[in-house]
Amino acid sequence: MTERAQASPGRRTVMGVGAAVLGTAALGVTGTAQAAGKSAGRGGHRLDLPVPTVIGHRGTSGYRPEHTLGSYQLALDMGAHIIEQDLVPTRDGHLVCRHENDITATTDVSAHPEFASRRTTKTVDGTPLTGWFTEDFTLAELKTLRAKERIPGNRQKNTLYDGRWEVPTFEEVLRWADREGRKRGKPVWLYVETKHPTYFRGLGLGLEEPLAKLLRRYDRHRAQSPLILQSFEPGSIQRLSKLVATPRVVLLSGAGSKPWDFVTSGDPRTTDDLVKPAGLKWMASFAQGIGPTLDLIIPKDGSGRLTTPTTLVRDAHAQGLILHPYTMRNENTFLPADFRRGADPNAYGDAFGAFAAYFATGIDGIFSDNPDTALLAAADFAGE
Repeated sequence: MTERAQASPGRRTVMGVGAAVLGTAALGVTGTAQAAGKSAGRGGHRLDLPVPTVIGHRGTSGYRPEHTLGSYQLALDMGAHIIEQDLVPTRDGHLVCRHENDITATTDVSAHPEFASRRTTKTVDGTPLTGWFTEDFTLAELKTLRAKERIPGNRQKNTLYDGRWEVPTFEEVLRWADREGRKRGKPVWLYVETKHPTYFRGLGLGLEEPLAKLLRRYDRHRAQSPLILQSFEPGSIQRLSKLVATPRVVLLSGAGSKPWDFVTSGDPRTTDDLVKPAGLKWMASFAQGIGPTLDLIIPKDGSGRLTTPTTLVRDAHAQGLILHPYTMRNENTFLPADFRRGADPNAYGDAFGAFAAYFATGIDGIFSDNPDTALLAAADFAGE
């Protein structure tokens, strides 16, 4: 879906914070983050966040095993504007932070002989998976496991921290965020995703109601709360919109894909339909933003190089939606081919060049495994 390039909408919004960012450049990454001005999202929804917003993807998964308190703490210490949690349930209904309910690659469960019989094959959102799953463990059982690096082949240094942290509950993260907020004198923003909500609802483990209960308990259920809700299933966001006023974002997979709740309900629309003006207008009726894959912002050609930006940024902003695309990583293997450097796929490429290309499209923020790099890139862009 390669379309005509558009001007960078809302550039003045970013430019307005440039002087403040440059004025504190000597303070380093954290100073840069603090200096970035607060701004309305260029789509029109007001969030008390800098633009471009740097989102710590699963914390700092470029440096620590993802979705651990160690990963979240490092993201906060680096100055990430907002920190992401993915939520899945335990058998007894607790919400825990894991990228997937399949915990084979992200915990040491395979080293626990007492859980060997729990290994099984399931079909999750149409995909057969063999491993161990959170919904087959009580919280007490899950707490006997320890987190580990999900992709050790790419991030060998992260394995140093294998076994150091537990799998956190979302309530533990809320308590951590409140403590850190009090220490720092400002709220810690969280970006919370419901994972596979239709699948879990079918198991009697619906995510939205217990999530909304926790948000109300910790006073993060309001329109101005320092938290954004997100899901790849629009129906989950619609359900949450009736439970809490917290800002909401619909995540969008690649071109030609279809949200799983659309598959199960027989909705014929695909992501290609949702990124058109009519689809964006529909999502704007219950969400404040979208989180598209970066390829929906700038597609790649057959060799993996960036092509011409689509009109998605302009079209989404026209509907009053902010855009927080995903995911930037520093390693060559994850970068567009234009920005890879050298032959080692796990070495860092020209991440700053890639950030500049994406920021130039007018996006409001970006998910990054390396928040420190993203913050410096955002400061560079804001200072243009």
